[in-house]
Parts: sequence; structure tokens; C-alpha cells
Amino acid sequence: MTLGNLLCGCLGIVFVFEGNLLWASYLIFIAGILDFLDGFVARLLKQHSEIGKQLDSLADMVTFGVLPAFIVTKLIQLSTTQNSVLADFVPSNLLSQTHLPTLAYIGFTLALFSCLRLAKFNIDTRQSDSFIGVPTPANAFVVAAFPLILEFNPEYKFLILNSAFLISYTLIMSYLLISEIPLFALKFKNFSWASNQIKYIFLILSIILLVALQFVAIPLIIFLYIILSVISNFRANKP
Repeated sequence: MTLGNLLCGCLGIVFVFEGNLLWASYLIFIAGILDFLDGFVARLLKQHSEIGKQLDSLADMVTFGVLPAFIVTKLIQLSTTQNSVLADFVPSNLLSQTHLPTLAYIGFTLALFSCLRLAKFNIDTRQSDSFIGVPTPANAFVVAAFPLILEFNPEYKFLILNSAFLISYTLIMSYLLISEIPLFALKFKNFSWASNQIKYIFLILSIILLVALQFVAIPLIIFLYIILSVISNFRANKP
């Protein structure tokens, strides 16, 4: 299953090169299911190993680090050819065809910081029951939602194909990946409301958002996840 995750990442990169961003996005979500299942099955069978841990990170680097970076890079390329809002902030000579590839390469910042985040995660003993910084799959799911929003919610095209938005997202998320912000994990030691209040609120609101907004809900759910984590930490540390 872990190698299946990696295969999804490899195939997704091929689809980006072919200009098929929809299937690249679908493969990120399929990989997310495999990523969940490999951990679930390992816990169920009580099969834990160092090689499994390393394989998981290596697969995640490709599927949840490199592939999203390629998708964002492609979207920036597309946005700079469609009267981008970026023209209001960047000199016109920098938006010439000669400079388009260089501008789009900013998207690869996500791959670099995803790599750093995964390396930190592997040696950080604080992240056994929670996360420090945004997990790479969370970023990948947001990026995967962009082509889906373009296809099924075209009224938001003005935002998704906006260079300023894409570059801002890339830089902000790159920081959040390696930030020291504690985030809760969706792991339940018990199912009581008192012990899992924030998790239940997150799941309920996520379902409501998905039903109401479909693919547009995915970025909002990740934003909600960060906000609720901050609120939860504030309440936990409050005297």
C-alpha cells in the first residue's frame, strides 16, 4: 500500500506533464486513502518496522511534496498567460514569455519545504500523537482541489488562475509546513465528547462544508483545521 502511494505520485507527475491536472489531483486523493490504510493495517496487525517508517516518508515526499509542487507550477504557468492579476505587482518585462518558466518555478518551493517537514517529522519525538506544523497530505489535498474547482466550480477560476494567489499560497504554506504550530491529529484513544470535542466539531463542520460547497470546501476544511488547532492549544495553555 505504501508503494501504491508512491506509484500514484509517479503517475500523477506524468499526468501533469501531459496537461491532465484532473487525474493528477484524483491520484493525490487515491494516495491519501492508501496512506491512511497502510498505517491502519500496520496498527491492526501490530506490524511496525523502521523500513515501513522510511518507506512512508519517501512515498509521501513524491506524492504529497513533489506532485503538488508540479501542479502549482503548472497552474502558475497557466495563470500568467491569462491576464494575471500579478501584472499589477510585477514589472511587465518580468512577465514576458522569457520569464514565465522562472516565475512558475516558485511552485517548487512546496517540494523543498515538504522535504524539510518530512525530515523533521521523522526525528521529532513530539509528533507521536499530534503534529507540529501542517502535515504534507493536508497541503497536497488543498492543491489537488484547485484543478477540481476549476473543472466543477468554474466560477472560482478568477481565484485559482490568479498568479498572486498561487504564489502567496505557496509561500505561506511552505512556512506553515515547517512552523512550530501544534495541530491535532485525528486519532481517537476513546470516543468521549469531552476528550475529543475539537475533533468532533472539526468532523461535523467538515461534512457540512463538503455537502454545501463540494470541492471548494477542501481548502476551507484545511484552514478550519489550522484555526481549530490554534483554538484548542490556546484553551489547553490557558491558566
